[in-house]
Amino acid sequence: MSGLAAPARILITGASGCVGQHIAEQLLRETDAQLLLWLRDPAKLTAVPADHPRITLLVGDLRDPEPHRDQIASANRIIHTATAWGDPERAQQVNVVAVKQMLAATDPAVLEQVVYFSTASILNRDLELLPEAMAYGTEYIQTKAQCLQQLEQHPLAERIVAVFPTLVFGGRVDRSGPFPTSYLTEGLKEGARWLWLAKWLRADASFHYIHAADIARVCVHLATTAHHPNPEPGQGAVRRLVLGQSAVTVNDTVKRLCRWRRSWLPPVGVDLQGWLIEGLIKLLRIEVNAWDRFSIRQRHFVHEPISPPERFGLVSHAPSLEAVFEDAGLPHRG
Repeated sequence: MSGLAAPARILITGASGCVGQHIAEQLLRETDAQLLLWLRDPAKLTAVPADHPRITLLVGDLRDPEPHRDQIASANRIIHTATAWGDPERAQQVNVVAVKQMLAATDPAVLEQVVYFSTASILNRDLELLPEAMAYGTEYIQTKAQCLQQLEQHPLAERIVAVFPTLVFGGRVDRSGPFPTSYLTEGLKEGARWLWLAKWLRADASFHYIHAADIARVCVHLATTAHHPNPEPGQGAVRRLVLGQSAVTVNDTVKRLCRWRRSWLPPVGVDLQGWLIEGLIKLLRIEVNAWDRFSIRQRHFVHEPISPPERFGLVSHAPSLEAVFEDAGLPHRG
């Protein structure tokens, strides 16, 4: 392990999640690191053996670090994937307060690096914090923005790499296989059911995506190479990396999904203008919040630079949407 005294002790929070399990599996397979897996339910750990001699389970809630204080203090590296959404109070406690408590439990003489997971939704094209994230964001978006602001001022800021995944695929649509299925991959099956309608629509919008295995490749690279002060131009002490493949348009995504499903694509379609979207929202009585409306206006969630595995001399597991469909086991026919 270049730049590290072996064996490193790497703490992974949210270790039973889709991304967390990909990271744990790659570290177990490719390194000699001792893995400290912090999770609430060991039964959900399916990609690595819980009884492996290099794995130590830290069972409990992120909001209560006290039982694991000694283990946290022993970690050379921390990969913090755990998060919460839905309940505003819990989101604040997990996404902001618990992060501060965990960092306070580390030993600065031992800790070399923290890879902190946020979301690309809170950043603009130039990787700057969106003012709208705090103004209109859901409890998840607001707490992620708040935590990033606090980390920039933290005494350990120069040891923190903040990663901002874009849309995350991972696992299988039928939930088979060793890894949990991400919400986006679960949505592929439902999206395929509505392809008959989607292919008649056109939308001026674009986005990045990334597979959980490729998020893991970047994180494993970061966690197993020497940490240096932020080399990214124009950023603060905390390094910001948006994890994603090259942007794709919504229209191209529908076209490629039609090809995959062997479905005819009409040459023309209805352009989803703002007034039409508003009309559909009212007609179908769809509940939208302020962040939804901002996202509808924004349309293009793109960033520069992005950081796929290739930026670090690695090779992506799923560099294309077709590779994502294949990995997910999305059938060619309904």
